Amino acid sequence: MKTEELIALSDKCIMNTYRRFPIVLVRGDGARVWDSDGKEYLDFVAGIAVCSLGHSHPAVINAISRQVEILTHVSNLYYIEPQIILASRLVKHSFADKVFFCNSGAEANEAAIKLARKYAHENMEGDKYQIITMENSFHGRTLATVTATGQKKFQVGFDPLPEGFTYVPFNNISAIEKAITESTCAVMVEPIQGESGIRIPADDYLPQLRKLCDDKGILLIFDEIQSGMGRTGTLFAYEHSGTQPDIMTLAKALGNGYPLGAMLATDKVASAFVPGNHASTFGGNPLGMAAGIAVIDTMLDDGVLDNCKEIGSYFLKRLHNLKERHAVIVDVRGKGLMLGMELSIPGDDIVKNIMVKGIFINCTNGNVLRFVPPLIVDREDVDRVITVLDEVLGSS
Repeated sequence: MKTEELIALSDKCIMNTYRRFPIVLVRGDGARVWDSDGKEYLDFVAGIAVCSLGHSHPAVINAISRQVEILTHVSNLYYIEPQIILASRLVKHSFADKVFFCNSGAEANEAAIKLARKYAHENMEGDKYQIITMENSFHGRTLATVTATGQKKFQVGFDPLPEGFTYVPFNNISAIEKAITESTCAVMVEPIQGESGIRIPADDYLPQLRKLCDDKGILLIFDEIQSGMGRTGTLFAYEHSGTQPDIMTLAKALGNGYPLGAMLATDKVASAFVPGNHASTFGGNPLGMAAGIAVIDTMLDDGVLDNCKEIGSYFLKRLHNLKERHAVIVDVRGKGLMLGMELSIPGDDIVKNIMVKGIFINCTNGNVLRFVPPLIVDREDVDRVITVLDEVLGSS
């Protein structure tokens, strides 16, 4: 079918929940994708920080292909070999002792919310259920996670929202301390806020937050759905601060495009879940586990993290150089290949103009250009993005 026909059929049959560009993508390879008209694009969105190994990575393809020939799905009523292997990998390379698998970031955060409340019910005095989250945070689109999200625009029209969530400013320890009540059981935070514009806290923020939670006897949850799995140059973003949570959530890059989420916890906290407390029909299915094993092994063994650090540092330097040339650039920030460029003007037209020139980036929070490319990009890819940005900003 022609592009126009495909778009018309989509408009007819698919619910109108996304603002889509008039492009139908049909193929991907590495850091590039092609549309139905054959046009090539350099992809610095990567499915919004999902395809961190790039599109159609051989290790992921081979793992899923092998697994689909062996076993595609069985119930969690039985032990699943690749599930055990991936869980052991995640435990070995993180703070955690136990893993629960699901299919998405929202599901992972739902699981974290349930676990925190269950643990509090069994181990904390009084009726503790309140979870403190940050203003401008983003934790998902289910009723519980959209309520945990500290942005009113995502909550409009869905009342009544579940109770038990309180919002405080990000990067403000005193605000969290003041918000803790006799009902508080946990604090939930993104080590780097992605959807609100790549907002990075002060170096002492997470360590102070850990100490505060310990002093108050409440849990600390890190949402690493966007910042985790190599995005910042370490396997998990919390490693930069030397601070460990009680619970952590993952998704996005964990499956490199295969729907896969995980909630990790310490033994102490995980023990609150017993059979019947939580479940997921497709969570931990063999295909997803095969993809996850391939992803984590490739990241750890093929120099992906080192490349992310090197190219991320180079990219950030080049963005700073661009800032010196264009007054419209207010700030440049980020870690690894999770970078943002804040503008004094709306960013949507910049995104569209760059897309016409064959490059995908995206705009978040209205005026922040977000760059979350595959972690395998090289200096030539970065140079091309910088050149096109320079041209487009110069004509804006």
